[in-house]
Amino acid sequence: MKEKILASLKRFNISEYILNIKNYKSAQMFFIKKSLDTKRAENTVSYNVVVYRSFEKDGKQLKGSSSVYIYNGMTDDEIDTAIKRAYLAASFVCNPTYELMECKGNDFIKIESDLNNYSIEECCEKTAQALFSEDNRSDVFINSAEIFAYEYNVNIITSTGIDSGFVRRYISGEFVAQCKEPQDVETYKNFEYFTLDTEALKSKVKKTLEYTLERAKATEAPKAGKYRVIISDSYVPKIFEYYYSRAEASYIYTKYSTFEVGQNIQALNSEGESAEIKGDKITMKIVPAIPLSYEGVWQKEHEFMDEGVLKTFHGGVRFSRYIGVEPTGDYDPKGLNIKPGSVSIEDMKKKPYLWVVNFSDFQMDDFTGHFGGEIRLAFLFDGEKVTPVTGGSINGSLLDCQTNMQFSKEIQREEDFEGPYAMCFEDVPVAGI
Repeated sequence: MKEKILASLKRFNISEYILNIKNYKSAQMFFIKKSLDTKRAENTVSYNVVVYRSFEKDGKQLKGSSSVYIYNGMTDDEIDTAIKRAYLAASFVCNPTYELMECKGNDFIKIESDLNNYSIEECCEKTAQALFSEDNRSDVFINSAEIFAYEYNVNIITSTGIDSGFVRRYISGEFVAQCKEPQDVETYKNFEYFTLDTEALKSKVKKTLEYTLERAKATEAPKAGKYRVIISDSYVPKIFEYYYSRAEASYIYTKYSTFEVGQNIQALNSEGESAEIKGDKITMKIVPAIPLSYEGVWQKEHEFMDEGVLKTFHGGVRFSRYIGVEPTGDYDPKGLNIKPGSVSIEDMKKKPYLWVVNFSDFQMDDFTGHFGGEIRLAFLFDGEKVTPVTGGSINGSLLDCQTNMQFSKEIQREEDFEGPYAMCFEDVPVAGI
């Protein structure tokens, strides 16, 4: 099929293109409680072709692009028709012209991981063993789970001479914990790991079961007001994505972001003025989870923020060319590595707090800096006792509290994030009773 697609591009004299070939293999396990209900395996290949067309309009040099998926079993005529239509569609996309990524050496990399030591079926089975090893209570239990082990082989071929790729494995899945007394409640959790990190999964399951039991006990919402708020687990990476997103080349080019390299972006308030950072300062690296972007950019680890100061922009080829920086690639999945903080979680909890451990839907607005969501479960410490609460919502502004944030010494590793397990914010508005 690869040869057929390249031959079709040649027939239409298409001089600029990117061909992405992805071969996905997976092992899948579906459980009802601890009983294996369904076991499946998949092996699929997809072909995505992006064609580019350069032209002049009103005296301006423009370049349009359009993508099309090609499937196994398509005839030569069907491939020709699909590519011809995409090439025509590209003529209606009027972007300022730019150069595609040049070839800087070709290679094929197998990403190192302990997952490579086993078959993907064995990876799935070992993950299942870890998942259910903590499910040993009578008052709360896992009522269903899905586990997936993936291997995907990616080959990227471009008109500029790139012919590279990589093989990567990872584990993902989800489970639902249930507690029936004193009220029937459920907690949904998902997970994704690039290594066979069974201890991290065991810890997640244990905490989820404990939180589900506490959720069953919670009956009241916190009183409305401002609180010292702690968030943890998967909600922490969402906060740091604000800085990552606003330093992306497309945000800079379109003026959605006013970040500047060398600027202390953590010190900025909602008025765009600088303030003193009294809390923990952000030191962050971007550590790509895959070595090659879909545009053929070799992605490397680089320093992103140093004690609040922005060190570099990042982005794909088009917008990086527009703002005059070297393309770093579209990090998907991205990898953020954050320096841990100055205090332990236990020290963080010595003063009154509202620790939200589960939101119905947590949102981080990249444009306004607002974050929040409906509280599904939180622990309220009034200085004397801890009470589980549910209901109400938080509505914080990162720009109002980023100079006073605290990060935990304890770290978490999951998906594309390594950094503090918990964060603490001062005077966050909470809507409650």
